[in-house]
Amino acid sequence: MNRTAAVNVQTFINEHPFSPFQWLIFFMCFIVVLLDGFDTAAIGFIAPSLIAEWGITKPALAPVLSAALFGLACGALVSGPLSDRLGRRLMLLGSVLLFGVACLSSSFSTSIGQLTTLRFITGVGLGAAMPNAVTMMGEYCPDRRRATLINLMFCGFPLGAAFGGFLAAWMIPHFGWRSVLLLGGVTPLLLMVVLLLKMPESVRYMVANNQPVERIRAALARIAAEASQAATFTMTETAPQTGGKGLGVVLSRSYIIGSVMLWVAYFMGLVIFYASINWMPILLKDAGLTPQRATLISALFPLGGVGAVLCGVLMDRFNANRIIAACYALTSVSVYFIGQAVGNVGALVFIVFVAGVLMNTAQSSMPALAAAFYPTQGRGTGVAWMLGIGRFGGIAGSFLVAELTRRHFSFAGIFATVAAAGVIASVALLLKQVARPHASSSPAAKTESFGH
Repeated sequence: MNRTAAVNVQTFINEHPFSPFQWLIFFMCFIVVLLDGFDTAAIGFIAPSLIAEWGITKPALAPVLSAALFGLACGALVSGPLSDRLGRRLMLLGSVLLFGVACLSSSFSTSIGQLTTLRFITGVGLGAAMPNAVTMMGEYCPDRRRATLINLMFCGFPLGAAFGGFLAAWMIPHFGWRSVLLLGGVTPLLLMVVLLLKMPESVRYMVANNQPVERIRAALARIAAEASQAATFTMTETAPQTGGKGLGVVLSRSYIIGSVMLWVAYFMGLVIFYASINWMPILLKDAGLTPQRATLISALFPLGGVGAVLCGVLMDRFNANRIIAACYALTSVSVYFIGQAVGNVGALVFIVFVAGVLMNTAQSSMPALAAAFYPTQGRGTGVAWMLGIGRFGGIAGSFLVAELTRRHFSFAGIFATVAAAGVIASVALLLKQVARPHASSSPAAKTESFGH
């Protein structure tokens, strides 16, 4: 290759083996997502201790359980457009710093109001971190493995939540509930140092925004040395172009129906996830289980997210919309049966785990679906807005169960109601497929090149 050669960035990434440099990016993004899962779910695991120590009622827990979710939504909605304008790296660094400091501070809370405020700030940082990690990873992935790698990375979220449950079951009796939040704050601050030293900017973002060719060359040369001989870089988008940027892409005529269906599906998925993860320990305890056993069984629900890896492989080979829609439909059935199994601990353990596998497989696959749906100029906003608007589903799920308990719904009645959200999510993705049946077919899409 001579110094006058032009290199197409995505073609270059597609044609070379997945390098140690790309695995490093994957590992850093995986840890960001894992900590997001840990910090997001932590409040559900410490909830019984808050009730005991501060003498508050279960419905009074709804604001503190949902405060981080409001923050998550705000953080995602704001950070997406900023990511498409300022870059993925800057937003990722700032968000990890914010949620680390806020979670650490929340471990010193002395009142429910103070904890609620700090959980909101923690949520803002978490909400900004997740979509930027997904977008960064997606823009360093080869096309043929994008869904598999993003789903594998996104497994960090349910694993972090499950790990938090197992840790909480051990830490709270020995060190108190504050120790869980302390750990959730210190770890991101340590990660922040690693990100500052090792995390690059997205190479696709640099090309699309005409950043210095030396920076692009340096990043690609860490994938394969021959990139150091390139004089210019181009990028071909397979997704339809709108001429806009950020939110202008997401809300454009070409993308608006798909965007809304992604929002609905992710919203309904989080209704199920947060209704379960925040309230299952309390509901199982009220159903007669010991607090420790209730926490351990509840921790099986997010642990099921490892099934997303297989789903990613299927998404890379078959129709992604239909595969995830099927997972949501099966989730609805399994969540319903959680409510029927409370009298049998063995059956309950099995059904909670199966429901978790299906639920988290579907939910963990959604960011990869969104990342593939949008072009580079709108990818950061598209992924972030799906995650941000979807977070209101988590808020709705938390308040839904609070209201159902206030109305004295039975254990079975609560889970039957929550299960309906899975049906709605499945239908939304099927409508997205009908609206743009060839959206994932690269040859049919219009292409546009960017050069530098």
